[in-house]
This record gives sequence, C-alpha cells and structure tokens, in this order.
Amino acid sequence: MNKIIGRENEQKLLKRALEADTSEFIAIYGRRRIGKTYLISQYFRQFDDALFFHVTGIKDAPYSQQIKQFSVETGSKFYDNAVLQTPENWLAAFEQLTKAINKIPKKQKVILFLDEFPWMATQKSGLLQAVDYYWNRFWWSEGNIKLIICGSSASWIIKNIVNNKGGLHNRITQTIELSPFTLKEAKEYLEYLGVRLSNRQIMQLYMVTGGIPHYLKQVQKGLSANQNIDLLCFHKNGLLLKEFDNLYASLFDGANIHQKLIRIIANHRYGISQVDLFKKCEDITRGGRAVQKLKELEQTGFIISFIPYGHRQRGIYYKVIDEYSLFYLHWIEPMQQTIAKQNLSHRYWESKSTQPSWKIWAGYAFEAVCYKHIGNIEKALHIPKGSEIGTWKYIPRTRTKDGAQIDLLFDRLDDSITICEIKYTNQPFAIDKAYAQQLLKKQSIYQRETRTTKNIFIAMITLSGLKATMYSEELVAGQVILEDFFKE
Repeated sequence: MNKIIGRENEQKLLKRALEADTSEFIAIYGRRRIGKTYLISQYFRQFDDALFFHVTGIKDAPYSQQIKQFSVETGSKFYDNAVLQTPENWLAAFEQLTKAINKIPKKQKVILFLDEFPWMATQKSGLLQAVDYYWNRFWWSEGNIKLIICGSSASWIIKNIVNNKGGLHNRITQTIELSPFTLKEAKEYLEYLGVRLSNRQIMQLYMVTGGIPHYLKQVQKGLSANQNIDLLCFHKNGLLLKEFDNLYASLFDGANIHQKLIRIIANHRYGISQVDLFKKCEDITRGGRAVQKLKELEQTGFIISFIPYGHRQRGIYYKVIDEYSLFYLHWIEPMQQTIAKQNLSHRYWESKSTQPSWKIWAGYAFEAVCYKHIGNIEKALHIPKGSEIGTWKYIPRTRTKDGAQIDLLFDRLDDSITICEIKYTNQPFAIDKAYAQQLLKKQSIYQRETRTTKNIFIAMITLSGLKATMYSEELVAGQVILEDFFKE
C-alpha cells in the first residue's frame, strides 16, 4: 500500500465507519486532483478482511455505458471476472450487486465506493432514485455495508446527496470535505517523493500549486522551485499551462460563468462586495444564478466570503484564495499563446521575480496561503480560542480623511484585538520611521471608526522575520515567520 500523507482526521473518520456495527453512508467531495480516490482506495485496500468494490463514473459517457461498466466491475469483483448480463437500468444494476453482496458472509465488511458519482448520474438515469431505494430498502439494515459516494463537483454532491430532500434526507452518516495539503503536509509529501527542498522553496511552490497533491507530484528531484515552476507553467507541455479550463470544466456546469466571476474577484486583492461584483456582471445576476455560482466557487475552495469586521451593513465580500487560479490569471494566461508556439526562455520565472508586478502577486498569493493556515498563525501569536477572525477596511467618504486596510485581525475574548500586517519579503522586514507612522495611523483610524475600547496589539506575518529596529521593538507585540507555517 502506498503511504497516505496527512489526512489524519479523515482516516479517523474512515476507521470509525469501518469498525461500526452498522451500515454507513459517507459522502466525500473535493476539487479535481486533490486525492479523493487515492485516500479512499489506499485506506480500505489495507484491510484484507474487507471487500472493496470500486466503480468510477465516466465523464460525458452515456447512460448505457455507465451501467455496462458498473456491471463489468460487479462481475470482476464478485464473480472472478465473469461477464454478466448488462442490466437494463440502475435498479436492475443494484439488484445484481445486492445479490452478489448476499453471497458474502455477514461478518465481512463490504465497501461500495462509487467514485465520480455525478458523472454516473446522467440526465433522467434514475440513479439517485435507485440509490435511495436500495439504501433504504436493503443496504442500511445489513450492518456490514459501507457506502461511499464521491465526486469532484462539490456543489452537486452537497445538493443531491448531503442535502437531499427525498428519500436520502438525513441518511448520510458522515461527510468529508477533502482540502488541499497544508504546507507541512506538502513538505512531507515532497519528501516522500524524494524531493528535498527548503521551507522557503516549498512556500514558493505552494504559492503556485496551492497544495494540490497531483500538482506537487509533478515536481522533479534535483531542480529548484523556480526551475520546477518554469517546467510546470511556462513550458508548452507543462501540466499547469492548460489546467485552468480543464479544472473549471470538470467541476462546474456552465464553467464560463464561474471563470468570469473568478476573474473579476481576482482583480480585487482585498475583496469585492457582492453589490459591486454584480454591477460588473449584470448579464449573469438575473434569477439568482450568480449567487449560486458564487456558492459553488466557495464550496470548492476557490473563494471565501466574508463580512468585513465592523461593517455588517456593507454586506458580503468575496476574495480569491486559490493560489493556482491567481497565478494562472496573473502570469500564465497573458503568455499562453506565446508558450503554445515555443517554450519561454530558460530561467523565465526567475527573471520575473525582480519586477514590481511580481511583488504585487507575491503579496496577494502569500495572503491566500495565510488564510489557509489561520491555525498556525493563531498558535504562533498565542491567540486565545474563540477569537473572531476577520479583515477590516475603511473607505472615507471625503478626501479630508485617510482610509485604512487591515489584512487580518483577531477580536479576542480577553478584551484585546490583534491586528496583523502580512508582508512577503525575501529579506527580514525593516520597520522604519515612515512605516511605523503608517502602522500607528492605521491603528488610530481603526480605534476611531470602530470606537473600540479594547487593547490593540500589532503583529507581523513575514517570511524572514523582522530586522531589529527601535520601531519594531516598540510597536510589534508578536510575529509569525516562515517556520511557523510548517508546524503542527
């Protein structure tokens, strides 16, 4: 069995389900290439006393082909590769499967893994109704059946399985949303593959790949982060060159709408309000379509929605937190036609790191990484549990007042607030007199506009820490550095 990196909580849930004396119905979802199939397959194949039945939906295949493949897998697993008669419909297919299961001793656990289930559920196929009938009529009462339904289309799984309003309502015993690797897990995975890189270079890769296992799997031994990024993104055969369209098309129906929304949101580093977003895409806001599409983007981890701290009347804001989408839109797409004709020059990506546009992107991408590692930041800053997490922005109505933006803040339960500055720099960050004045002004505006009486602490989140100055000693109460992102 291949090693499972990370996924400790998910493995605990699977272990509990396997050991239960009752039948279990598990829904697992997560974006394309995140390792859903790998996790389920590798986890359950290690148990010799459990029968593992795995069938995968075929993208864009017709109803007849889906059923035929299902029957082929049934014959292969239960009847020593015998060729079975192809069922006429899904009810007949599940009847065929149920008869095969009944030949298995009741003490043996049977795992039914229906992978890429949304692809199997073709229009008017009756698949959902068949699952409904056989789960409620037969499988749940057997006690030894563990039904796992999986799919990359998170919105489909949530709507049709988790939140099913019909016979499957409240039948799910466990829901697993598989997330990208953390930085710690990404490092462990790369080391498992034999790739040894410094934490700084792993961070550079993470800001491009977003911790997606399949992307990290392409990283080559003996090459630096910049060299690998060149091969992955700026080579005509690079995996990530054309992944953007494939990724969205695999997850969403009408993916062009999702792409339009993500492009608009990505242009606003500190987020865009729903009101302003809808003004920019009036053609897709009618009938609530945009709200649903935004929900789908959030469910699959491309964006986050938030209400700026202290400004609930302004409504919901959206911000892109998918590192690959940010990188693609900023760097790959503008050069895609050129790359398709010929590979870019050697050390292309390294040459870009000296440009001002690189610094802007790096700051945006680093913020996205921070939002995925809030737990690490809380530990490093000793933030008490139960703190409210948010951002804050003040836009003055007149030119006589100054505005202010706080990247991240923790409203704590101990009568204190920690406001964080996020800075991506390759060298220790130096707080000089001018920057110290900016921090004090930001703190003053925040206190004035929110009318808070809580004590305010200033913290810095950087890669290389702070250069010791009289201002850093005076103003900064805590800091988060690169190594903190790789801790438990």
